[in-house]
Amino acid sequence: MSPTTTGAIRIDRRQARGLAQDEFDRFAALAVSLTPQEWANDTACPGWDVRRMVLHVLGSADAQASPLVFLHQLRRGLALNKEIDAHHWVDGLNEFQIRERSELSNAEVVAQLAAVGGKAVEGRFGTPLPLRYTPVPFGAPIGWKPVNYLLEVGFTRDVWAHRIDIHAAIGRPMDLHIDHDGRLVADIVREWAALHEEPFDMHLTGTAGGTFSQGTGGEHVEMDALEFVRTLCGRLPGTGVMRHPLPL
Repeated sequence: MSPTTTGAIRIDRRQARGLAQDEFDRFAALAVSLTPQEWANDTACPGWDVRRMVLHVLGSADAQASPLVFLHQLRRGLALNKEIDAHHWVDGLNEFQIRERSELSNAEVVAQLAAVGGKAVEGRFGTPLPLRYTPVPFGAPIGWKPVNYLLEVGFTRDVWAHRIDIHAAIGRPMDLHIDHDGRLVADIVREWAALHEEPFDMHLTGTAGGTFSQGTGGEHVEMDALEFVRTLCGRLPGTGVMRHPLPL
């Protein structure tokens, strides 16, 4: 069973590359616009203000751009998991990315974000074919997926979800586009529905939204598209069919 909607075909490799570059550009533009006060706003991610969230995105992009940086982060980050009482093996990597960049000024962070996006996309989509299909544990409900899932889907969703987080934290609406944000939403709905397999009839409102369904006789859901994404991420509580998460 899968959602029936125009444009809900899974994102292919060519589209994934374009979305990845666009998302880095949009995130970098958001960082440029942040006021000194906004950098210090708390986000829905426990322990992360806006600055820490941006430092994580920058550190992740640095790792995507360079295998050596990724290995450095992996070695140092995994060692932090016990110290921070991690719930997932990536938590230590995220923490190390933030700690290692903590001395950067906000202006330096902005400059590095603007420079690294294209390099990160090149690094991801230049990954050798055998490595792209090496299985990696993503945890429930996703399970084991090839590295390619992270390269083409996961990293872009991570940056995008944190851009949503930051806009929520600073109280500014996102500039949404159906061919970017709406494309990401449709792809997320399709994967989420296939994982839980419950029937539903859903109308997501806003520029990034759409109408989706799976099976017959299911729950009717109507909500804002970004609230849908925040619910799947655990930023907002979900009930009924919306109790099923999809970590981004």
